[in-house]
Amino acid sequence: MIAIIDYHMGNLWSIAYRFKKIGHEVCITSQAAEIAQAQKIILPGVGSFAQGMANLKDLKLIEVLEKRVLKDKIPVLGICLGMQLLTQKSEEGFADGLGWIPAETIRLNFPAEEKLRVPHVGWNTVKLAKPSALFHGMNDGGRFYFTHSYKVVCQESADILAQTFYGGEFVSAVEKDNIYGVLFHPEISHQEGIQLLKNFAERC
Repeated sequence: MIAIIDYHMGNLWSIAYRFKKIGHEVCITSQAAEIAQAQKIILPGVGSFAQGMANLKDLKLIEVLEKRVLKDKIPVLGICLGMQLLTQKSEEGFADGLGWIPAETIRLNFPAEEKLRVPHVGWNTVKLAKPSALFHGMNDGGRFYFTHSYKVVCQESADILAQTFYGGEFVSAVEKDNIYGVLFHPEISHQEGIQLLKNFAERC
């Protein structure tokens, strides 16, 4: 069972639909008892970092998530805001994150003359920094769909799984032991996104 965490911060059903299409059972849940039984966890999310953390706290989910991920070592995949919440803190609301990855979340910021839009929205290329089961069987330079105004800055280069260029390189995927994160949306990234979810379900 793959638990998709419902903390009122995103479109959960498209992720669930993709997993079901590739033959994997999922549950959308905000119940600690169900998370405690899950074999893998998806932490999705769209919106505010500070609100996301507040919702996790209000739902009393942080303790069970930390037990499952940090103690039991089951795989977790953070998607978009979910990846940002893996970090220690964010400039958005100056909120503390889960702190599972030594990193921080900062706003995209470009010189006016570059005329780059924030948020960064649309298809972009993902270049791998190291081999990973999450990207098994996929060509380096795959294209995924992004929509974000913040980026993740890792303290340790070993945690960087992939990078993307938009006015400069930024970290678009992380991996630390059983903890994975992608800043893009695999659930709406066509075949390569489906393959990534399949890899998470079957290989991570």
